[in-house]
Amino acid sequence: MARIRIAWATGEVTAHLHDSPTARRILSALPCRSQANTWGEEVYFSVPVTADLEADAKQVVPPGTICFWVDGSALALPYGPTPVSQGSECRLVSPCNVVGKIEGDPRVLDTVRAGEAVRVEVIPD
Repeated sequence: MARIRIAWATGEVTAHLHDSPTARRILSALPCRSQANTWGEEVYFSVPVTADLEADAKQVVPPGTICFWVDGSALALPYGPTPVSQGSECRLVSPCNVVGKIEGDPRVLDTVRAGEAVRVEVIPD
């Protein structure tokens, strides 16, 4: 549907958003700025979006999946195990709407520090 850039002081990732109700709401709210939080090997940050949990919401996802955490109005970007993971899986705190996928190696997210400014923007075609 669209490509976005998520940038912080020491790096950035690009991602492809799927065509879903939540992804469309996120796109309409961009560009936006937020403050990063970390939880194990997950980065998450609030965005000015609200959405309902979609029928295909997931709690365990592949690394690099872009998720929308409905309860926290936040994008969640898991790239490895979290405190609730079983083994090496990427387990979110609760089911989240899957809205996209990071292009390339999601482990670059390991350079994001809690409290760091994050900017999310649409990449023009």
